[in-house]
Amino acid sequence: MTTQTVYSDPFAFIFGGGRGGTQQQMQVGTGSGVIISEDGYIVTNNHVIDNSSELEVTLNNNKSYKAKLIGTDSKMDIALIKIDADVKLPYIVFGDSENTKVGEWVLAVGNPYNLTSTVTAGIISAKARDLSNEGLQSFIQTDAAVNPGNSGGALVNTRGELIGINTMISSPTGSYAGYSFAVPSNITRKLVEDLMQFGNVQRGVLGIEGSELNSVVAEKYGVKETQGFYVADVTKKSGAEKAGIKSGDVITKLDAKKINSFSDLASYINTKRPDEVINVTILRDGEEKLIPVKLTKKELLVYEYNGIEFEDINATDKKRFKLDFGIKIKTVNNESYQEYKDELEGSIVLSIDGIKAQNVEKAIGYLNKKENQRARYKIIFKNGEIQDIIM
Repeated sequence: MTTQTVYSDPFAFIFGGGRGGTQQQMQVGTGSGVIISEDGYIVTNNHVIDNSSELEVTLNNNKSYKAKLIGTDSKMDIALIKIDADVKLPYIVFGDSENTKVGEWVLAVGNPYNLTSTVTAGIISAKARDLSNEGLQSFIQTDAAVNPGNSGGALVNTRGELIGINTMISSPTGSYAGYSFAVPSNITRKLVEDLMQFGNVQRGVLGIEGSELNSVVAEKYGVKETQGFYVADVTKKSGAEKAGIKSGDVITKLDAKKINSFSDLASYINTKRPDEVINVTILRDGEEKLIPVKLTKKELLVYEYNGIEFEDINATDKKRFKLDFGIKIKTVNNESYQEYKDELEGSIVLSIDGIKAQNVEKAIGYLNKKENQRARYKIIFKNGEIQDIIM
């Protein structure tokens, strides 16, 4: 199938890339999608339908339907749309992406360069691949040929089960150069169920900060293990804190999943919802412990650094300050800044050391890696004034 979306820049949607001028005439962009139910629910990429004014889906039988947007998750680049067909539609069955193996044969299905119903073959080259180096992504990497237009199409195993949604390529030219990446089906299925049931994505979090282990990190923290996730800090009021996870613990498993990297940890947590309980296996002082942890809703957490509590901005903050990013200073507990407490509390941090403050997780992750606790914050105060301050 093909999703047709209307853009002012017809190339801006392709794998997150962009080119061309600033022409304002309406253009048609194309991508791919996957029918997941007989009543017309379709999964595609968020970047395929983002900024579109109309959605139209053309099936393999050349019938076209207007589609409506059900919901999106820009973080994982997934969108759910729906068409109302006059017949029951054939649909794909979700496979278990967790059980896929490196070296396993896979097929990529989509519409590259408007060539409808194209299938390419390859193998899974890697799992839990993070291209951002921030631990937020967890792609399946394959060497099946994927090109512009494949976005939102299916990655299937040899049994015809959906194991991923083709999302992006790594290429200096914008065309296929050896590797492609897909959002795992287990994450996709959870996001789709959330969008259907709640209208938005329900994110559960452990409430920890730290680093994946290797020889250098292990030496830095004085631990023997070189695999796993080292807990440097535990977020206040989080499930991890309430369950008794402590700074210095090394997470080796979540339920039965072995944890070697933050991408491993993030990919598993992304399949869970707030209030679900997972069994966390840790190493503490050389002893293995199993700790059940109830996941916390991400929006309920407050993160602290250097005596200052931060939280993500809400819809009211975004509207008031006309922002789509930033983190909010909730409480100032550091005695050094008490005379500025009233001005700081409620203000919005736009950047830290020149790095855009997109959300609390990224900001605190950066701050925790700094050797010097003090940083340069660009802040928009409650009166609208913007200043750079060191604290």
